[in-house]
Amino acid sequence: MKIQHIFFDLDNTLWDHRRNAYLTIKDLFGKLEITLKYAIDFEGFHAVYHDINENLWEKIRDSLIDKEYLRKHRFYDTFKHFGVDDEELSMYFEEHFLDKILNHNKLVEGAESILEYLKSKNYTLHVISNGFQEVTERKCLLSGIAKYFNTITSADSVGVRKPDPAIFKYSLELANATKEESMLIGDDWIADVVGAQRYGIDVIFFDALNENRQEEGLKTVKHLLQIKNYL
Repeated sequence: MKIQHIFFDLDNTLWDHRRNAYLTIKDLFGKLEITLKYAIDFEGFHAVYHDINENLWEKIRDSLIDKEYLRKHRFYDTFKHFGVDDEELSMYFEEHFLDKILNHNKLVEGAESILEYLKSKNYTLHVISNGFQEVTERKCLLSGIAKYFNTITSADSVGVRKPDPAIFKYSLELANATKEESMLIGDDWIADVVGAQRYGIDVIFFDALNENRQEEGLKTVKHLLQIKNYL
């Protein structure tokens, strides 16, 4: 059966979360004069935050922690790494981070062009995100890409996260799509590629970080416009 429905991951596949988060944290860092007060270099702080945040999101994906744990710990653990044990400061960062990140809405290079291309080919487009329900739709709206999607599924609305098959089942039912006519495009090997494969839908791995995964028959792109090679 011909592919008709394309399901996109959102963060770091279309919406450039890494870049937008970097800019948001840099703004907060400057506003609170963290370097001046605590002699912490921003680039060093951001590198530690990035590793801690990625690790916590993996634990959420694997159902080891919930989002409240992540929100309490990602900045707290980062500051603590630099010898600053201040829960109030870390929660200020957390609350303002979630609020201010939507001031930055940079898209991954080629995102809007590939969405235009797929629409012109009459594919029906959707989003499946592991992000928080309260920000997923706003990211799509504020970055100007909401108009391309028929449905937007966020993990919070289902109660499970990719790679759990339940989120794929929910999203396909919402889209009125069958497995055979559906394809997922995403950048996370476990959540997107393994999740889609286990559920039984075709997948394109967006290898933005040059992981160079080797698997027979795997469709891989390193730039979003390379999706044209498959669709």
